[in-house]
Amino acid sequence: MRNDNTELPVCSCEEVHGNLVEKSMKNMPDTATLYDLSDFFKIFGDSTRISILFAIDKEPLCVCDIAELLGMTKSAVSHQLKILRQSALVTYRKSGKNVFYSLADDHVRDIIEKALEHIKE
Repeated sequence: MRNDNTELPVCSCEEVHGNLVEKSMKNMPDTATLYDLSDFFKIFGDSTRISILFAIDKEPLCVCDIAELLGMTKSAVSHQLKILRQSALVTYRKSGKNVFYSLADDHVRDIIEKALEHIKE
C-alpha cells in the first residue's frame, strides 16, 4: 500500500458541478446499504479473521488445523469462525467428529485476493 507524506491537492473553487453530482448520486447505494457494506468490511479489519480466510482459501481445514497453523487456541479460532460464519464468509461441512471450514463462495476469495493484489502494488 502506498504511503507517502505529500499533501493532496485541494480544489480552490466554489463551483459545484451539478451534472457530475447528479450522475454520481444515481450510482450511490442507499444509506442502509452503505452501512451494511461498512459493517461487512469491518469483518475484514481483523488480522486473525484475515489469517483464517487465507488459511482456508485453497483447502477446507478443521478448527484444530487452523489453530495449529496460526498458533492459536481452538477456542480463539472457534470464536473468530463464528463471526465469519454469521457474516456468511465461511461455510462448513461435518465429517464424523470433524468440522471442516472453507470460504463460503468465490466472491469471498475474489475479495481477499484482490485486496492482497492491491496492497502488493
